[in-house]
Amino acid sequence: MSLVELIARADERGLAASGMACLDRCVPLLGGDDETLRPLWGSLAEDAAEEEWAERLEQIRGKLDAVHEADGTRGAEAAALAYRMLATAPAERSTAVLREWAHACSFTALRIHRLLDGGAPDEDVTDAIEAAREGRTEGLPLSPLGAAELRRQTTVLEVLAGHGPAGLRRALEVSTEGRRVLVAALSRRNRRDG
Repeated sequence: MSLVELIARADERGLAASGMACLDRCVPLLGGDDETLRPLWGSLAEDAAEEEWAERLEQIRGKLDAVHEADGTRGAEAAALAYRMLATAPAERSTAVLREWAHACSFTALRIHRLLDGGAPDEDVTDAIEAAREGRTEGLPLSPLGAAELRRQTTVLEVLAGHGPAGLRRALEVSTEGRRVLVAALSRRNRRDG
């Protein structure tokens, strides 16, 4: 099943986790670390109260806003894209709103990984990213980082579809691995540019 199909079939928890996992892998661009989104992951547990999502999202926004602005990275293309994922995260956990956010985060995370893999900031890769999300990857200019991100997004949705709340731990592991890959890519890029 393609990524687009998986998002179309995902339930509320799967959609929230899908969007959050994309953001989580990109959170180092905003000055975050392995623990930054952990409270938000906890709000998706089976025994979590419904209002926990909105409360924790607001707390995380406050922390990352302060770090992001103080860091001065707001003008960087990849950081600006990551910030948009955070800014557009819905406080309301309804399926329709979360599905739209999950789609946007999926596309944005793939765009960020393309940029970090040497893509030009103004390069239009919209068609290539959409084709990849629809499962049409043959002959596409998909970068190694982008291909790995596509696999991670798919894995998160498959795990949650197959295991429900019990799949959250595995989804978090996939995101942690992806975050470390992104940090390594950032380090390589900084060495190359610096």
